Amino acid sequence: MKEVVIVSAVRTAMGSFLGSLSTVSATRLGATVINAALEKINLNPSSVDEVYMGNVLQAGLGQAPARQAAIFAGLPDSIPCTTINKVCASGMKAVMLAAQSIKC
Repeated sequence: MKEVVIVSAVRTAMGSFLGSLSTVSATRLGATVINAALEKINLNPSSVDEVYMGNVLQAGLGQAPARQAAIFAGLPDSIPCTTINKVCASGMKAVMLAAQSIKC
């Protein structure tokens, strides 16, 4: 069984209702986070094998928010993407599923 380690972690900013981030879609914020995580460890986007992304409120985002964020971030179209919606536990569940995928 493989050991799983987190080598980069970033998150979106916390915005307020109708604040400065209210005009930015969650998928665009997700793309910003993907790029920041890759830049932090100097990883080429083509080295990414899979994307797991937690999203609390998906209404109005269209289909497959994780896929949209990956495309906006410039990741190759061939990378599988999974959106996890477990309300407040979305991010943690995304990490758990990613770790499980790597281990198995």
